[in-house]
Amino acid sequence: MVALAEVKPAEPPPRLATAPLLEVRDVALRFGGIVALDGVSFNLQQGQILGLIGPNGAGKTTLFNCASRLYTPNRGDILFEGRSMLGRAPHRIAEIGIGRTFQNLALFEPQSVLDNVRIGGHARSTGDLVSDMLRLPWARRQDAALTEAAWSLLRMLDLEAIALRPVAGLPLGTRKRVELARALASRPKLLLLDEPAGGLNHSEVDELGVLIRRIRDERHVTVLLVEHHMNLVMSVSDTVVALDFGRKIAEGTPAEVQCNEDVIRAYLGTAGRKTGR
Repeated sequence: MVALAEVKPAEPPPRLATAPLLEVRDVALRFGGIVALDGVSFNLQQGQILGLIGPNGAGKTTLFNCASRLYTPNRGDILFEGRSMLGRAPHRIAEIGIGRTFQNLALFEPQSVLDNVRIGGHARSTGDLVSDMLRLPWARRQDAALTEAAWSLLRMLDLEAIALRPVAGLPLGTRKRVELARALASRPKLLLLDEPAGGLNHSEVDELGVLIRRIRDERHVTVLLVEHHMNLVMSVSDTVVALDFGRKIAEGTPAEVQCNEDVIRAYLGTAGRKTGR
């Protein structure tokens, strides 16, 4: 792991006066006698990238799965655009503007890269089986629009040359870009990225950081990033939230969080190691 003090922080976030896009309010979750989350709260403003960090077992993935509706908290609330998400089924979060990737890739490997991305677009489509089978004019127009949008994403993520190849057998870094393209095909307002740098080499991680910022800037997508790779988090995030044992121990700019004594202790075991003692 890269030492926290060596990481160059991102620029401070801009001051935003708008209401938060995502609000996590006093979220707590237990699995039997295990406390996975213990009263976690933070806000994610529209247009920001928020990095969620913490040691293994800190509760990052649990909180991420609450935000994507795979888990339901025992206490607290999660609001998207001012409305609670907790009554919404997991398969219905895409229709309100939330997309996500998975730490363990969930692609349709026998299908082509293009078809995988088109599948992401269907999450926001209004088609039905009968209309698609009859190839009604409006269904054909919608299908053409999905294909056009998919090609646009493939060009953006440098996947155009392999668009017709099956996903199976492609390198890990390429498959991660395919999954990212599929998540973007649903036209999300909020993109949840689950360990996108896992398994990538240094060059691929650097390229990923550039791509995440480009997605935010060009497609106006807000990003919640769960990641172990400290260089990536600190270089792309506007705000960083640190968890340990299910509790929030720090929140602020990358520079503020990487110098926080509780964060250093959580990662390194003692604050003294920051200076080599």
